[in-house]
Amino acid sequence: MTNVRRKIDLYILSLGLLFIFFFIITAELPASFSFKDAESWKILAMSNPLPVISIFGLCYCLFAYIRFDFELKGANEIPFEVRKVENINYEHLTFLATYVVPLISFDFGSGRQMIVLALLLVVMGVIYIKTDLFYANPSLALLGFHIYRASGHFKNGDREGITLICRGRLVDNQRVSYIRLDDRIYYVRGVR
Repeated sequence: MTNVRRKIDLYILSLGLLFIFFFIITAELPASFSFKDAESWKILAMSNPLPVISIFGLCYCLFAYIRFDFELKGANEIPFEVRKVENINYEHLTFLATYVVPLISFDFGSGRQMIVLALLLVVMGVIYIKTDLFYANPSLALLGFHIYRASGHFKNGDREGITLICRGRLVDNQRVSYIRLDDRIYYVRGVR
């Protein structure tokens, strides 16, 4: 169950840029807004549902990122040695260009289009999680993470074609601690 939660967190984190775009495109201040008046804040929230949802989404993205970082610091698996490292960072751009950018062209004033957008985001999430593409995450790229395809030497043997998500750069024969996200996808940090 923890791995499913981590996959969902990574998918929602991948939507961080989309939340920012939604906020910029749709946020509007009421004409008579006052920072000191509680009623003005209520009117602001009621007249801007998508920006409010986007702010909550961004807060969750921050929470998910902090939780990932914390969990990796507590990784208790025996580190493994990375072999045959190949950088596949281009997959960040595939997700951004194929899914995020077209979504900002929706008509945010139409209730039907907003329902379609919400359903589309849910369906995309299910597909990305079921097909194990949740790691192709443009938000992680902006935060300095890299994606690698590699082979690894684990305590119970070698594994080929694994995908590694790492904040730093990886090199051949480097030891890493890890959190297993899936049978072939790992969130790793170099061991000193």
